[in-house]
This record gives sequence, structure tokens and C-alpha cells, in this order.
Amino acid sequence: MGKKKFLGGKNSNAYIVFYSTVMVVIVAILLAFTSLSLKEKQNANELNEKKDAIAASLGLGKGSYDSVIEAYVVNKEGQVISTTDTPLQKLFDLTGSFAKGEFPVFENKSTGEIVFPLTGKGLWDDIWGYVALEADLNTIKGAIFDHAGETPGLGAEIATAKYQAQFPGQTIYEGDQLVGIYVVKGGAQGAAHSVDAVTGGTKTSEGLQKMIKECLDNYDAFLKARKANVVTENAE
Repeated sequence: MGKKKFLGGKNSNAYIVFYSTVMVVIVAILLAFTSLSLKEKQNANELNEKKDAIAASLGLGKGSYDSVIEAYVVNKEGQVISTTDTPLQKLFDLTGSFAKGEFPVFENKSTGEIVFPLTGKGLWDDIWGYVALEADLNTIKGAIFDHAGETPGLGAEIATAKYQAQFPGQTIYEGDQLVGIYVVKGGAQGAAHSVDAVTGGTKTSEGLQKMIKECLDNYDAFLKARKANVVTENAE
């Protein structure tokens, strides 16, 4: 009588199923290990991209964030608060942070210029960005926008330097009222608080306008309190 083969031998159904299962498990373990190994590096790269985008909105070069920016979190009332996550970490789920009433602020320590993060919806998917304000807390210093899936040549134009160049010099307040920036066809032709909409990108333009206004509304109390402090300090 011959020696009994494992699971009936290599040609048996049981052996084939066993072998396939083992291979799937091994591959899954290897993929999981690779993913975990790369995740830390990927997160670091994404964090550096966010830092560079914040710096770019201020007209600063790559790698300047750490030496220039002071970051903190404020609430809807404009008060600086303590949170579990750092301001930078909140950018990975900005919608969730806003929903919790936690609003990250990025300030140029030497000039008083301030950057606010933005998140919203375009025509097809998420849009986001950063708006930097001059020390007067009204005039836009610079703006950076990006998107997940807007149409190339149309809505995707919000991510181009040419389109973003319309924003510096625009103001977000009309007196004491925060109006944001109107993104309308022909808007840059002399109208206050306005830039041109993206040609052929109506829905993306509407989403951009809504994003700027709704996100900046979160910082209205902070901006007004900060302006009042500046006026008081100057008066003294």
C-alpha cells in the first residue's frame, strides 16, 4: 500500500483549494505589510504638500513653512482652543473638523498675514484650497485651489496659477459684512469682491464661490476680534 498523499495529492481538488488559499493569505500579508510601510512616507509627503500650499498662498517658497508659520485652532466665537489633533492634522479631515467647530489658522509670525483652509464641492467632486489675507485681515494676499476631478480645460482651471492670480488685491468684507468673493462671468471687470468665473465651468465656479464664503464665515468672529485688538493696540 502506497504512502498516503497530503490532501489526496497535487491534482486533488482539496490540495488545489488549500494551495490557493495559502497563496492568497501570503499575498494579502505582503500587501498589508507594504501598505503599512509606505503609509508613513505617504502621510509625510502629503503633509509637506499641505505645508507648501499654505506657504505658496503667502507667496513663500517650498520648505519655508516651519520657519515662518505659527498654527493654532479657533472656535466659532474666534477663541483659540486646545484640540487633540494639531492644526495641520485637521487638514486631513477639514470637513470633520469644521463640523466639530474646530477651525485651523496659519499665521505668518513676522507679518501678521493669515491663511485659512477651504473645503467644498465642485461639479464632480471635492475642491479645496487656501486663502491668505494681508495684515489688514481683509485684502487677499494669495489663493491656492485644487480639485479631485473637475473637467480638464474647464473647471480644472481653478488649480492654475493664471486663474488664481485674479485673487490678490480683492477684499472679502463690505464694511463689517463678510461677503467673500463673487465668482461670476466678467466679475473681474471693476466689480468689488469679484473675479471671473471659469469659462465653461459654471458649476465649478459656483462651488468655488460657495466654498470661499461658507468657510470664511467660520472665521468671521475671529477676524473681527483680531481687527478690534489691532485698533485698540494702535490707539494705545
